Amino acid sequence: MKNIIIFGAPGSGKGTYSDEIVAKYNMGHISTGDVLRSEIKNGTELGNIAKGYIDNGQLIPDELMIDILAKTYDALPKGQGVIFDGFPRTIAQAEALKTMLAERGDDMGMMIELVVGEDVLMARLLNRAKEQGRADDNEETIKKRFEVYHNQTAPLADWFEKEGIRNTFTWKGSKETMLSEIFAAIENNA
Repeated sequence: MKNIIIFGAPGSGKGTYSDEIVAKYNMGHISTGDVLRSEIKNGTELGNIAKGYIDNGQLIPDELMIDILAKTYDALPKGQGVIFDGFPRTIAQAEALKTMLAERGDDMGMMIELVVGEDVLMARLLNRAKEQGRADDNEETIKKRFEVYHNQTAPLADWFEKEGIRNTFTWKGSKETMLSEIFAAIENNA
């Protein structure tokens, strides 16, 4: 199985669709959000540094994220494919990830881009804040995260296009429809 990068704005469903893909294809899953939240919860030095960035709606420095991802990636079984959820978020991160994987004889595989309207995203994130009590899901921070996404992350879609691995899926109001389209693309790219 190839590696997969799942890509989209905050609240687009990266974690939800990653879980479905992992369950169907028995892949590894690296969620930068989960890794960082674990570090923060455990009060590690990395977690405390990361918390400062997250609380201000900013991205974690690239070198720090690549080191975390390399360690996590190396701990997973080889050959089953891994979903990268929440990373890369900039062209520099994408290039660093490509290099890190190449050093291990692997590649990025395919990118799944989730496109969802901003009004739907805001509603999802505010609802998630209520359900999960996530401090980073308040309206002010969400707006900052959207701004960071549009300025720093969205341009990365063109980079993936140039790499020939971009697969775009637009929200049509049904999780099942999106999953069906995503599964078909994965099987066509396997």
